[in-house]
Amino acid sequence: MLHVSTDINQLTREPVIDPDFPHAPPEWTRKDAMTIAGSEGLELTEDHWETIRALQAYFAQHEDQTTINLRELHDALEEHFHAKGGLKYLYTLFPGGPIAQSCRLAGLVAPFIATDPGFGSVA
Repeated sequence: MLHVSTDINQLTREPVIDPDFPHAPPEWTRKDAMTIAGSEGLELTEDHWETIRALQAYFAQHEDQTTINLRELHDALEEHFHAKGGLKYLYTLFPGGPIAQSCRLAGLVAPFIATDPGFGSVA
């Protein structure tokens, strides 16, 4: 038997937003990222989480995420992590490619060419 107030509340409940990841996709959780990282041989550190937050914020700024320009995303990450060594540093964190691998962990779809083995940043 249905209990109207309980069932309606479950249907209309807003997704819980992780305060540490305000720009995360609604279906994304830290647990998902940790599961993916484990399957790819990564142990997530605060530096990994910082990269995930930066990517989620970047993607949130673009209404149509399918039009995100790989070069602009590349440059944004280089600038954001410049003090730590830029993309060279990110390649040490994400051996599968700082864009392809970190997008998977962040619950985002990487720009098409980022997952092309010929491009150098492969998954």
